[in-house]
Amino acid sequence: MTKSVLILGASGKIGTHAARAFGAAGWDVRRFNRDKDDMSEAAHGCEVIVNGMNPPNYHDWAGILPVITRQVIAASKASGATVILPGNVYNFGDTPGEWSEETEHRPVSRKGRVRADMERAYRDSGVPTIILRAGNFIDPDRDGDVMSVIVLNAIQRGKMIYPGPGDVMQPWCYLPDWARAAEMLASRKAGLRQFEDVPFPGHALTMNELREAVEAELGTTLRVGRFPWWAMRAAAPFWELARELTEMRYLWETSHSLSPHRLNELLPDFHETPLRIVIRDALPDQLRAPEVKRIAA
Repeated sequence: MTKSVLILGASGKIGTHAARAFGAAGWDVRRFNRDKDDMSEAAHGCEVIVNGMNPPNYHDWAGILPVITRQVIAASKASGATVILPGNVYNFGDTPGEWSEETEHRPVSRKGRVRADMERAYRDSGVPTIILRAGNFIDPDRDGDVMSVIVLNAIQRGKMIYPGPGDVMQPWCYLPDWARAAEMLASRKAGLRQFEDVPFPGHALTMNELREAVEAELGTTLRVGRFPWWAMRAAAPFWELARELTEMRYLWETSHSLSPHRLNELLPDFHETPLRIVIRDALPDQLRAPEVKRIAA
């Protein structure tokens, strides 16, 4: 019998890649339309709900995320579906290290506290929940992810832009890999705990390592420019996105990675896409095509 999954936020980054991964694995993929559908009714008959709904550009998380959380919990209770949620690293604060499902949640930002409260609501509700926790997104569709919007924004001019020091470790999540792992966990949900917190390690890299990987793919040397935090601070009083980005600057200055142990335990046959291919997919189309001349040093 075909399994069914309801994708919330189907037009967003998480929703788009989740729909592809679940569809490729043979699931009946249903896409939630927030303007037309009742979520509990839409979830009827579904085994899994992938919650890819997230206010864009950090807009009013404190007001909107609790509403979405209540709706998803209600839909899960009505349908019996397992919820899969893309977690992030905001919960852990600014203590460097390898963060795992055992790491204490000590958020130091407003958004971190909102996310910690949201996860607590799922845990306390009793609905079956899988949090697949990741770092910075790399989207091969280049749809508003950190890699394309910031780091590789000026790559055609031979330049990388980076928001932190060169030797600080950051975890990077290739979204097709996240989506494949989410589908594999969904297919094995019968053997999981009621509340699973699964770190997705991705590719942990310093800026220097990331630059070397991009240079190897391009066959050229890159300049590195600093992200204009001064402009974000100046604009923060009247521009919401600048204010919200500035609040998260500490993460770019906190060396961290995500533990692979729980994912390896649950999905020993999962293999991440090699970094070389991830970097190639993150580049603009004109730099990915082999017949196009690479940028000059």
